[in-house]
Amino acid sequence: MSPQSKNIKKRLQLGKLKLDTLLEVTKGINNNLSKNDLLNLYKTVLLDELKIGKLLLFSFNKKEWTKELCLGTNCNEINVEKDLLEITEIEVLSNDANKKLKPFDVIVPVFHKSEPLAYLLLGDFDGEKIEVSPIIKHLTFIQTLTNIIIVAVENKRLYKENLEQIAIKKEMELASEMQTMLFPKNLPNNDEIEVSANYNPHQLVGGDYYDFIVLNRDEVAFCIADVSGKGVPAALLMSNFQASLRALIKRTSSLSELVIELNKNILANANREKFITAFIGKYNLQTRNLQFINAGHNPPLLLVGHRFKQLFDGCTVLGVFDNLPSVTEKNITIPKDAILTCYTDGVVEQTNSKNEEFGMENLELAILQNKDNSTEKIVDAIINKLDDYKKEVEYKDDIALLCLRLK
Repeated sequence: MSPQSKNIKKRLQLGKLKLDTLLEVTKGINNNLSKNDLLNLYKTVLLDELKIGKLLLFSFNKKEWTKELCLGTNCNEINVEKDLLEITEIEVLSNDANKKLKPFDVIVPVFHKSEPLAYLLLGDFDGEKIEVSPIIKHLTFIQTLTNIIIVAVENKRLYKENLEQIAIKKEMELASEMQTMLFPKNLPNNDEIEVSANYNPHQLVGGDYYDFIVLNRDEVAFCIADVSGKGVPAALLMSNFQASLRALIKRTSSLSELVIELNKNILANANREKFITAFIGKYNLQTRNLQFINAGHNPPLLLVGHRFKQLFDGCTVLGVFDNLPSVTEKNITIPKDAILTCYTDGVVEQTNSKNEEFGMENLELAILQNKDNSTEKIVDAIINKLDDYKKEVEYKDDIALLCLRLK
């Protein structure tokens, strides 16, 4: 066979190798080969078919460069950002190149538009010098093959990440549904008392909480609370607080004893990493006596006629001190047709586009303008006024409202 025929045959063989390789890689991608299988296929082509002795492959993963393959050399010295990012075209390395790159002869960058996806470093071409190695003719093919492999690996990562995000979202939606179940569903509206509430978590779940409990024929208890922080950790502590409150409120002899026990439970579960502010009240429908403790919470507003009274008395926040410094249990007699509005700090601290807080004045105005309406309409009026105040600004915290008309 003549030299010319041999060259033609060799070119045909290499052409067939390239085509077969691309078909095999495409088939592997369609058959959903794992990342490791795809990289092994890629490695086999470079090492076994093209007889390359050294290779180092970096890919860009999210916000950092990751070493995908390293064979035949020490791969720990090279830093992509310092040593490779300036390279945008296939580059044959000269003798005076970066010392860290001396084990390699060629750098093959892979870009998508203007963004680098990968860098492939090659060396030791079957004992030949780079200038005479036939590999020099196949660098464009190697670049294309690398591009296909890297994009396939990245797509697999994004697909997996998307599935994980969908799973997390479903879990959060389930958690949100379960948290909603913790709130009382049937609030009373009768000749003695009318109650309405609203809860709007900043995320799917949150750390604000309200409750209403019928203790006996004459007494009811209610609570509004706010766990420091947001999201799942706050929601978990809130659910624990609710369970403790409901378990203890009928067993303890006083609200003072109740908050002392709640404080112990929060310390045991949160280990001082979170705290809770709370307002807890007991109301006697017959005597009209309201007994309450405010544990560092925003003071509820008691509207009698056209005048507001803020209910401050109580103790410090729960979950900070082993022993609460002092606990004041307050008793007041409620006049007829008084309105008590409890709220969390997300209401009064919500800002508008000028970074101005909604504040107590707007809250009082919304209550006063709707004092002759139902408690449900009072709660709706507060939310509407808040929405109108903040306009396009997003809510920055959980929001809870509990409104009672004591007839």
